[in-house]
Amino acid sequence: MFITFEGPEGSGKTTQIQFLAAALREQGYTVTQTREPGGTDIGDQIREVLHTLKNEKMHARTELLLYTASRAQLVAEVIRPRLAAGEIILSDRYIDSTLAYQGYGRGLDLTTLRLILDFATEGLKPDLTLYLDISPEAGLERRQSAAKQGAEWNRLDALALDFHQRVHVGYQTLIQLEPARWVVVDGMGRVEIIQERIRQAVFPRLPRRS
Repeated sequence: MFITFEGPEGSGKTTQIQFLAAALREQGYTVTQTREPGGTDIGDQIREVLHTLKNEKMHARTELLLYTASRAQLVAEVIRPRLAAGEIILSDRYIDSTLAYQGYGRGLDLTTLRLILDFATEGLKPDLTLYLDISPEAGLERRQSAAKQGAEWNRLDALALDFHQRVHVGYQTLIQLEPARWVVVDGMGRVEIIQERIRQAVFPRLPRRS
């Protein structure tokens, strides 16, 4: 089963994936956690180029192609082989991030994006996508607070609020287009409460263990 996590910056995806992975392993499932961009040696190198603040002049099409290159490597090297082996894959971001950020946020043509994404992933889509729902303002406040404690503050974090608001609207549109694949989870409140909401969404959909 292929499960992806989506949401605005600061929505808590990384923390919640770690908790869910631990819970699934306790139930006897074999789980692989990954992230975008990155998840492979090549992808991690691309992540550095994408996220460093010194690349603020990067063009939107360059950004798109770099994200997609990282994803193509991740799908070929990690996701497809692990799915074939019967594992559960938990990914911190996937194709919907490109549609939301580079499509709705940057304004790139959505039809073209979908063609590029289909080529990069050979049509692989998630079985389930969890959207951690918080406002762009709340997410950026979280990111700024974490950055003061030494967490990453990257090139996309630093973009203006109106960009993040367009991304937020984009996600709502994507959810409406494929409601059967998405589960919207309230991302506000205590970490334990949010994790319980996620487990209630995921556990009934899990494949039976052989």
